[in-house]
Amino acid sequence: MTLENRVRPDGVLEAVSVRGMFTGNRGIVHDPGGRKPNGRRWTTKAWICCSLSWKGGKRDVWGRNHVRRDGTPGIGWSELFFLDEVTALAAGHRPCHACRRKEAVAFRSAFCTLHGLGGTRDIDEILHGERWLSARTAPQALSAIDLPGLPDGAMVEAGGAFFALRNRMALPWSHAGYGAPLGLGLLARQPVRLVTPKSVLGVFRQGYLPAWHPSAA
Repeated sequence: MTLENRVRPDGVLEAVSVRGMFTGNRGIVHDPGGRKPNGRRWTTKAWICCSLSWKGGKRDVWGRNHVRRDGTPGIGWSELFFLDEVTALAAGHRPCHACRRKEAVAFRSAFCTLHGLGGTRDIDEILHGERWLSARTAPQALSAIDLPGLPDGAMVEAGGAFFALRNRMALPWSHAGYGAPLGLGLLARQPVRLVTPKSVLGVFRQGYLPAWHPSAA
Protein backbone atom coordinates (compact mmCIF):
# COMPACT_ATOMS: atom_id res chain seq x y z
CA MET A 1 0.00 0.00 0.00
CA THR A 2 1.46 3.35 -1.07
CA LEU A 3 0.96 5.89 1.72
CA GLU A 4 0.60 9.65 1.30
CA ASN A 5 3.73 10.40 3.31
CA ARG A 6 6.43 11.35 0.78
CA VAL A 7 7.43 15.00 1.26
CA ARG A 8 7.93 17.52 -1.53
CA PRO A 9 10.36 20.44 -1.05
CA ASP A 10 7.40 22.71 -0.25
CA GLY A 11 6.26 20.35 2.52
CA VAL A 12 3.25 18.93 0.69
CA LEU A 13 2.70 15.17 1.11
CA GLU A 14 2.20 12.85 -1.86
CA ALA A 15 1.72 9.12 -2.41
CA VAL A 16 4.56 7.63 -4.47
CA SER A 17 6.32 4.26 -4.33
CA VAL A 18 9.91 5.49 -3.79
CA ARG A 19 10.94 6.10 -0.19
CA GLY A 20 14.06 8.28 -0.17
CA MET A 21 17.10 8.56 2.12
CA PHE A 22 15.55 9.99 5.30
CA THR A 23 12.46 9.81 7.45
CA GLY A 24 11.07 12.28 9.97
CA ASN A 25 7.90 13.80 11.31
CA ARG A 26 5.93 16.91 12.23
CA GLY A 27 3.65 15.26 14.80
CA ILE A 28 0.55 13.16 14.10
CA VAL A 29 -0.93 13.79 10.66
CA HIS A 30 -2.45 10.37 9.90
CA ASP A 31 -5.40 8.18 10.84
CA PRO A 32 -4.02 4.72 11.71
CA GLY A 33 -7.33 3.06 10.93
CA GLY A 34 -7.26 3.77 7.22
CA ARG A 35 -3.59 4.83 7.07
CA LYS A 36 -4.72 8.08 5.48
CA PRO A 37 -4.03 11.77 6.23
CA ASN A 38 -6.17 13.01 9.12
CA GLY A 39 -6.54 16.53 7.71
CA ARG A 40 -3.80 18.08 9.86
CA ARG A 41 -0.66 19.35 8.10
CA TRP A 42 1.29 19.37 11.38
CA THR A 43 0.63 19.06 15.11
CA THR A 44 3.93 20.46 16.37
CA LYS A 45 6.32 23.21 15.31
CA ALA A 46 9.22 20.79 15.78
CA TRP A 47 9.63 19.31 12.31
CA ILE A 48 12.56 16.89 12.24
CA CYS A 49 14.56 14.79 9.78
CA CYS A 50 15.70 11.37 11.00
CA SER A 51 17.81 8.41 9.93
CA LEU A 52 15.91 5.54 8.33
CA SER A 53 17.24 3.17 11.00
CA TRP A 54 18.21 3.74 14.62
CA LYS A 55 19.14 1.20 17.30
CA GLY A 56 17.45 -1.57 15.32
CA GLY A 57 13.97 -0.20 15.97
CA LYS A 58 11.01 -1.30 13.83
CA ARG A 59 7.85 0.72 13.23
CA ASP A 60 4.48 0.00 11.68
CA VAL A 61 4.43 2.93 9.25
CA TRP A 62 1.31 5.06 9.77
CA GLY A 63 0.05 2.53 12.29
CA ARG A 64 0.11 2.64 16.10
CA ASN A 65 3.64 2.81 17.49
CA HIS A 66 3.14 4.12 21.00
CA VAL A 67 1.99 2.49 24.22
CA ARG A 68 0.17 4.75 26.65
CA ARG A 69 0.70 4.60 30.42
CA ASP A 70 -2.45 2.52 30.77
CA GLY A 71 -1.05 -0.04 28.31
CA THR A 72 -3.37 0.81 25.42
CA PRO A 73 -1.92 1.47 21.93
CA GLY A 74 -1.44 5.05 20.76
CA ILE A 75 -0.27 6.59 17.50
CA GLY A 76 3.04 8.18 18.50
CA TRP A 77 3.92 10.14 15.37
CA SER A 78 3.45 9.98 11.60
CA GLU A 79 6.43 8.73 9.59
CA LEU A 80 7.32 10.95 6.62
CA PHE A 81 9.98 10.29 3.97
CA PHE A 82 12.33 12.60 2.07
CA LEU A 83 14.42 12.12 -1.07
CA ASP A 84 17.41 13.58 0.80
CA GLU A 85 18.34 16.12 3.47
CA VAL A 86 18.29 18.94 0.92
CA THR A 87 14.59 18.18 0.42
CA ALA A 88 13.87 17.90 4.15
CA LEU A 89 15.56 21.21 4.94
CA ALA A 90 13.73 22.92 2.08
CA ALA A 91 10.44 21.76 3.60
CA GLY A 92 11.50 23.23 6.95
CA HIS A 93 12.58 20.11 8.85
CA ARG A 94 15.78 20.10 10.93
CA PRO A 95 18.14 17.24 11.93
CA CYS A 96 16.94 15.06 14.82
CA HIS A 97 18.94 15.32 18.07
CA ALA A 98 18.37 11.64 18.91
CA CYS A 99 19.34 9.69 15.78
CA ARG A 100 21.38 12.39 13.96
CA ARG A 101 23.01 14.15 16.89
CA LYS A 102 26.22 15.20 15.09
CA GLU A 103 24.26 16.89 12.31
CA ALA A 104 21.74 18.37 14.76
CA VAL A 105 24.47 19.97 16.87
CA ALA A 106 26.18 21.42 13.79
CA PHE A 107 22.87 22.76 12.45
CA ARG A 108 21.88 24.27 15.80
CA SER A 109 25.30 25.88 16.25
CA ALA A 110 25.16 27.56 12.83
CA PHE A 111 21.52 28.60 13.27
CA CYS A 112 22.08 30.06 16.73
CA THR A 113 25.18 31.93 15.57
CA LEU A 114 23.06 33.64 12.93
CA HIS A 115 20.18 34.54 15.24
CA GLY A 116 21.84 34.84 18.64
CA LEU A 117 19.73 31.99 20.02
CA GLY A 118 20.43 29.09 22.33
CA GLY A 119 17.90 26.32 21.84
CA THR A 120 15.84 24.29 19.40
CA ARG A 121 12.52 25.74 20.57
CA ASP A 122 13.52 29.15 19.21
CA ILE A 123 14.77 27.50 16.01
CA ASP A 124 11.44 25.75 15.52
CA GLU A 125 9.56 29.02 16.05
CA ILE A 126 11.63 30.83 13.41
CA LEU A 127 11.40 27.98 10.90
CA HIS A 128 7.64 27.79 11.42
CA GLY A 129 7.37 31.35 10.20
CA GLU A 130 9.52 30.67 7.12
CA ARG A 131 8.31 27.31 5.80
CA TRP A 132 6.13 27.35 2.69
CA LEU A 133 3.53 25.20 4.40
CA SER A 134 3.25 27.21 7.61
CA ALA A 135 4.43 30.74 6.73
CA ARG A 136 1.89 33.54 6.60
CA THR A 137 3.83 35.50 3.98
CA ALA A 138 4.12 34.88 0.24
CA PRO A 139 7.24 33.06 -1.02
CA GLN A 140 10.09 35.32 -2.12
CA ALA A 141 10.32 35.96 -5.85
CA LEU A 142 13.85 35.66 -7.26
CA SER A 143 15.49 37.36 -10.22
CA ALA A 144 18.25 36.14 -12.49
CA ILE A 145 20.63 38.27 -10.41
CA ASP A 146 19.61 36.53 -7.17
CA LEU A 147 20.17 32.94 -8.29
CA PRO A 148 24.02 32.86 -8.50
CA GLY A 149 24.21 34.20 -4.95
CA LEU A 150 22.24 31.33 -3.41
CA PRO A 151 24.29 28.63 -1.62
CA ASP A 152 24.47 25.01 -2.74
CA GLY A 153 21.46 23.17 -1.34
CA ALA A 154 18.98 25.96 -1.91
CA MET A 155 15.70 24.81 -3.43
CA VAL A 156 13.59 26.97 -5.74
CA GLU A 157 10.33 26.58 -7.65
CA ALA A 158 9.80 27.57 -11.28
CA GLY A 159 6.93 26.68 -13.58
CA GLY A 160 5.40 24.36 -11.01
CA ALA A 161 8.60 22.28 -10.69
CA PHE A 162 11.31 22.24 -8.03
CA PHE A 163 15.04 22.68 -8.57
CA ALA A 164 17.99 22.27 -6.20
CA LEU A 165 20.97 24.55 -6.81
CA ARG A 166 24.46 23.06 -6.87
CA ASN A 167 27.67 24.35 -8.44
CA ARG A 168 25.69 27.21 -10.02
CA MET A 169 23.43 24.77 -11.83
CA ALA A 170 19.77 23.87 -11.27
CA LEU A 171 18.96 20.19 -10.71
CA PRO A 172 15.33 19.21 -11.50
CA TRP A 173 13.87 17.51 -8.40
CA SER A 174 11.59 14.47 -8.18
CA HIS A 175 10.78 11.93 -5.46
CA ALA A 176 13.02 9.46 -7.31
CA GLY A 177 16.05 11.74 -7.68
CA TYR A 178 17.50 14.66 -9.63
CA GLY A 179 17.53 15.15 -13.39
CA ALA A 180 20.19 16.58 -15.71
CA PRO A 181 21.39 20.02 -14.55
CA LEU A 182 20.15 23.21 -16.20
CA GLY A 183 21.87 26.57 -16.46
CA LEU A 184 20.59 29.27 -14.10
CA GLY A 185 19.95 31.57 -17.04
CA LEU A 186 17.60 29.04 -18.57
CA LEU A 187 15.78 28.61 -15.26
CA ALA A 188 15.33 32.36 -14.86
CA ARG A 189 13.35 32.66 -18.11
CA GLN A 190 10.26 31.98 -16.01
CA PRO A 191 9.20 33.29 -12.58
CA VAL A 192 11.30 31.70 -9.82
CA ARG A 193 10.43 31.54 -6.11
CA LEU A 194 12.58 30.60 -3.13
CA VAL A 195 11.48 27.42 -1.33
CA THR A 196 14.18 26.78 1.30
CA PRO A 197 13.65 28.87 4.46
CA LYS A 198 15.95 31.90 4.58
CA SER A 199 17.41 30.83 7.91
CA VAL A 200 18.42 27.48 6.42
CA LEU A 201 20.24 29.32 3.61
CA GLY A 202 22.16 31.11 6.36
CA VAL A 203 23.06 27.76 7.91
CA PHE A 204 24.42 26.62 4.54
CA ARG A 205 26.50 29.79 4.31
CA GLN A 206 27.88 29.02 7.78
CA GLY A 207 29.29 25.80 6.35
CA TYR A 208 26.62 23.19 7.06
CA LEU A 209 26.67 20.58 4.29
CA PRO A 210 23.37 18.74 3.75
CA ALA A 211 23.24 15.15 2.52
CA TRP A 212 22.43 14.90 -1.20
CA HIS A 213 20.81 12.03 -3.06
CA PRO A 214 23.41 10.18 -5.20
CA SER A 215 21.66 11.31 -8.39
CA ALA A 216 22.89 14.86 -7.69
CA ALA A 217 26.51 13.86 -8.15
